[in-house]
Amino acid sequence: MKKIIKTEKAPAPIGPYNQAVLAGKTLYVSGQIALNPETGELLKGSIEAETELVMRNLDAVLKAAGADFSHVVKSSIFVADMGQFARINEVYGAYFDADSAPARETVEVANLPKYVNVEISVIAYLGDSDR
Repeated sequence: MKKIIKTEKAPAPIGPYNQAVLAGKTLYVSGQIALNPETGELLKGSIEAETELVMRNLDAVLKAAGADFSHVVKSSIFVADMGQFARINEVYGAYFDADSAPARETVEVANLPKYVNVEISVIAYLGDSDR
């Protein structure tokens, strides 16, 4: 059985998908970009600011499901320019404990939605939570 996870504290989907789906004890969070959840506008700024908003959006969706970054077991990072990865990674890394950080891949792509510079999705396991 699956449960759709929605929150107004993260951007509304801009297509036929949901912010997250909880299937059993596994939470699949859709890729987040630097959209302001209050205005729906795209953040224009540094790659660090863009990544920070992406991570805050992910955090909001995780919280809506009763989870947090400690529950994340896998993340996928899509970047428009691998040359910016060190700067993205610095912001991303602040959200995880190095000893229990999730598995991850990082892929440079030709384009991302709305031509953003970074998109991140995560998978979280809620088996050890009260949910």
